[in-house]
Amino acid sequence: MSDYIVSARKYRPDSFGTLVGQDNIARTLKNSIIRGQLAHAYLFCGPRGVGKTSTARIFAKAINCSNPSAEMEPCGECESCLSFAEGRSYCIRELDAASNNGVDDIKALMDQVQIPPQVGKYSVYIIDEVHMLSQSAFNAFLKTLEEPPSHAIFILCTTEKHKILPTILSRCQTYDFNRISVPDIVANLRMVAGKEGVNVEDEALHVIARKADGAMRDALTIFDQTVAFCGTDIKYEDVLKNLNVLDYEYGFKIVDAALAGDYTSALLTFDEILAKGFNAQYFISSLGGHLRDLLVSRTGGLESLLDFPESLRKRYREQAERCSVKFIYDALGVTTSCEAGYKAAANQRLHIEYALMRLCFLQAAPATDAKPTKVMADSDRPSKTPDQVGGDDKPVEPRSGGGEKLEEPSEPKPMVVEEKPAARPRPVKTPASLSLGSLIAEAESAASGETEDRSADPIPDDEQIIARWKDLAEKYAAKPRLASAIQNAKLELSESDGVKVVLFKVVAENQRDWIRANMLSQMEKEFRDLLGTSKVRLEVGVVPQEAQEKVVYMDADKAKVLMSENPEAKQFIIDLELDTN
Repeated sequence: MSDYIVSARKYRPDSFGTLVGQDNIARTLKNSIIRGQLAHAYLFCGPRGVGKTSTARIFAKAINCSNPSAEMEPCGECESCLSFAEGRSYCIRELDAASNNGVDDIKALMDQVQIPPQVGKYSVYIIDEVHMLSQSAFNAFLKTLEEPPSHAIFILCTTEKHKILPTILSRCQTYDFNRISVPDIVANLRMVAGKEGVNVEDEALHVIARKADGAMRDALTIFDQTVAFCGTDIKYEDVLKNLNVLDYEYGFKIVDAALAGDYTSALLTFDEILAKGFNAQYFISSLGGHLRDLLVSRTGGLESLLDFPESLRKRYREQAERCSVKFIYDALGVTTSCEAGYKAAANQRLHIEYALMRLCFLQAAPATDAKPTKVMADSDRPSKTPDQVGGDDKPVEPRSGGGEKLEEPSEPKPMVVEEKPAARPRPVKTPASLSLGSLIAEAESAASGETEDRSADPIPDDEQIIARWKDLAEKYAAKPRLASAIQNAKLELSESDGVKVVLFKVVAENQRDWIRANMLSQMEKEFRDLLGTSKVRLEVGVVPQEAQEKVVYMDADKAKVLMSENPEAKQFIIDLELDTN
């Protein structure tokens, strides 16, 4: 066990050629060495585990190497390279600013800077986590950083560039390190696995690379952890189990269920994910990523945006071909809004389950020959004539979007009867109870054009409309303002194209606009039901200002109206010298 070295240290880059994913920085530094254009201060910044400190060490070895290669790679055999590898070099010093961040530490460094190098041309000082220096330490470091001795070179490394003083930044050449791409991490892990004698599947390496989030050091650490769990034969399923990563298969299952309109399978899949201990928000975020990858797979020219092995790319292409762009776009809208409102939801599981059901209802339900059904309570059942007694009443089961039958409450037991075209005009009753199956059946009927033939309905007369208008106001008693507006509206009746047009006028434009935007279609349906005919259309307008009755509120105004309408009352007030103000 004492000889074991973790992969992050064992395979740490020791030359520019072994740097992963930072080719542009390596090329710039090598060119500066070849041309002899070395700055006195460098700043390496970027995310963790991308090679900042390793690059600083390689650069420090290269500028002091006695026998560099033509590509400016350190030889590893000269005294400078050997002393650094053995940890006894006095020319290359490393300082951890996280634990040496005071003024005294910087003063000690300033004293060391004055000493010329024993071996090589330069004294290189690598300060890691430089953003951890205190304000006083930064100020003490400024003068030395601006005008150091000719033999001194400073390399500052940090993950938080924004915390460094602008005066420090202005004195350094800044190099921004990028996150390492998934293909580069996979290629490096494949090389490490080959040297360690580990057999690993491409899908497993891809999962490790995605989990590392652009950090090579994290990827190597996860690789060691996986080898400890799986041994020398690493399978895709074992990596998922060890790292607790959500399988891509769940994304394919959810989308397949949505395409089939099978919300039952979608909910069961979600329950299985929760049973395995995955976070619900992580699941909905992963589902959004899956939909994004489907959209990319379906759009030509965007293949470079997918970091998947070829086997997985093929599966994405196959499923994407079965999805329309509109479906993917609408599905992304559902998952994005669900993820945004997840933390504010009181019942977070229901919040996601509702989003999954919305996904399953994005696609139109398959058309069937079944007619729309209506659920009626016992009180609404039509009475049977004597010749109907003994007949068989076969209820039609409502169907759900997932193909499952929904059970109705046992008390009172509803009866389902088949809708038939009306032989004569009659009022349509509102169902006493609703079910998901009846709502879906109604939507399917509307989508397929299966509507009741009301072409034979008579045109209502004016007296019938005026008589039923008050009944319409009573239907909206729960909304007093709307009921009052309907009750007090001025009616204008006309006939156009065989339809009775009822124009009711309210007193304000904003009231008219609100009714037109929110209630007009519902009111028209209610009024048609009251009249028992479809040959009526509602329109809303505004009573002209000059035609509106002026409402008097103040006592003085009431007295003036009374005096103008009644001369005797006016004379009485004058005779008694009454005050009307």
